[in-house]
Amino acid sequence: MNAASPAASSAAQGAKPPILLITGVSGSGKTTIGSLLAGRLGWEYAEADAFHPPANIAKMSAGHPLTDEDRWPWLDNIGRWIDETTARGRPGVVTSSALKRVYRDRLLAGRPQVRLIYLDADRETVARRLTARNGHFFPPELLDSQFGDLEPPADDEHPVRVKVDDHDSPLTVAERLVHAEQLEAVEAAHDRTEAAHSQTANDQAAHGKEAGEA
Repeated sequence: MNAASPAASSAAQGAKPPILLITGVSGSGKTTIGSLLAGRLGWEYAEADAFHPPANIAKMSAGHPLTDEDRWPWLDNIGRWIDETTARGRPGVVTSSALKRVYRDRLLAGRPQVRLIYLDADRETVARRLTARNGHFFPPELLDSQFGDLEPPADDEHPVRVKVDDHDSPLTVAERLVHAEQLEAVEAAHDRTEAAHSQTANDQAAHGKEAGEA
């Protein structure tokens, strides 16, 4: 029998609902796989690009790499989304390149419910995808910058590493994650918790009404 994943164990213990942080270089499939996971599970979803200030988007569109100073507000915006989603009692999926350890530390600090997923794509795969991509503001010329900044997650970050290439479809990768991380069990546990909370609230309301009529 497979051991329970950290996300499944936390859900079973009634901890905060999990947030999956999908990371990797641009072109690794974060948006596609993240949205597939969220849709498959019925979880909240947010795309990293939506959190960039306009100045960052303009800079990347012009082919200029972002500095750490450019990235701090972006990372903090993602962190706020995580906190707000958790406060609503909802599990979620959010993407972020989070190329450096310091970026991931900023997102994970004080957020034990966040599960780090790293999409490990090689340079050739990413180059092909970026060259073929249309309608995205990330120019292929920034490939060198991406891999230059990349610090793959270390073991002490407890990442889920997913090898990404052109052999497996994004749907296959998403389904593999669902089963490997036992995310269906996580969703079922979350549904049970919500149902229990709802029943408690209904019971309290009924008790209050009976007391008022007595």
